[in-house]
Amino acid sequence: MPIELICLDADDTLWHNMRHFEEAHAAFVAMLRPFADGDVAMETLEACEARNLKLYGYGAKGFTLSMIETALELGGERLPTGVIADLLAAGRRLLAHPVDLLHGIEATLDALADRGRLVLVTKGDLLHQEAKLAASGLGDRFSGIEIVSDKTVDTFARLFDRYGVPAERAVMAGDSMRSDVLPALAAGAWAAFVPQPLAWTHEAAPPPSNPDRFRQLTGLGELPAWIDTIAAG
Repeated sequence: MPIELICLDADDTLWHNMRHFEEAHAAFVAMLRPFADGDVAMETLEACEARNLKLYGYGAKGFTLSMIETALELGGERLPTGVIADLLAAGRRLLAHPVDLLHGIEATLDALADRGRLVLVTKGDLLHQEAKLAASGLGDRFSGIEIVSDKTVDTFARLFDRYGVPAERAVMAGDSMRSDVLPALAAGAWAAFVPQPLAWTHEAAPPPSNPDRFRQLTGLGELPAWIDTIAAG
């Protein structure tokens, strides 16, 4: 059964992303050190982010608002106004960081394009994701660009219908078990998990109980060979 549609995540699948958030985390902890130790500051921030996802969605802008909210929660009336300005500056750096492609991505995309239509499926802030895609220079390699608020079973079902491809002839690859793998499998597609060391804990989830249409890869460069095995049956 040939694969006709190859869906790819963007952040930390095509280019580096979380390492820039790690830099923002370090700056946040340093700013809040007078009010909380590092572990408490990060735990409070992560709880705030999870609480705010339904309001702000994913991305650097919502993250910046969560940093400010957490700082106010921990610092209270003692929090200097200058800290708010510094957190906003950290958020702006997140929005303006350079786009660094992961090693070998262009060659991998060339190999994948020989095997099916490529569609970018990413979640987050529309403007920021569009800017990163433009800066990456990869946009012309994709038949479609899908920037969504979240990745769910319905998201993938609608996507496969839009591109006129049966789910069993589509594959999704990305670094999130929660967002890239499990909903794509539930929608009937194949899914490849490409873990990266700085993964956000929110995106963690147990692997699928039925591994028939699932594969964990050490890098995206292994995806073309796995697609060949799928086609070979």
